[in-house]
Amino acid sequence: MKDSKVFLSLGSNLGDRKKNLLRCIEYLRSISKIKKISSIYETKPFKVEIKQDDFLNLVVEIVYKNSPYDLLENISIIEKKLGRVRSEKKNEPREIDIDIIFFDDLVLDEKKLILPHPRFSERLFVLDPLNEIASEFKDPLTKKRIKDLLIDAQNSSN
Repeated sequence: MKDSKVFLSLGSNLGDRKKNLLRCIEYLRSISKIKKISSIYETKPFKVEIKQDDFLNLVVEIVYKNSPYDLLENISIIEKKLGRVRSEKKNEPREIDIDIIFFDDLVLDEKKLILPHPRFSERLFVLDPLNEIASEFKDPLTKKRIKDLLIDAQNSSN
């Protein structure tokens, strides 16, 4: 397979949050080539029903040689290694959360995987770090640059 440009969003709000992110990056190094890593952003939990600690979030750009489904499988393995336990409840506290935001300009809408990640353009905790490392990257659905999507999201959150 060809090299694919992939953007992943990483988040942690349980345990040693920074260490969880750094360990996750090391695991990602073992399955891909890391091109860019954003700064770490501290953000409030998004749409939660129970009180929980703030998240540390970042975005990483990787080069990946296999399919998006293969990456999804590898992400699941990394999350388990870092202590993530999947729950039926949404937005639970977690040691690590890894989301595929973009996989090249691929658009998928399948039960197992939706690309670009649904709702990424509403989430400042994704857009802020993504804008830092890829402000000119265009969303394949809207054709808008990340920096413009960030402005839209900031305006709608005010």
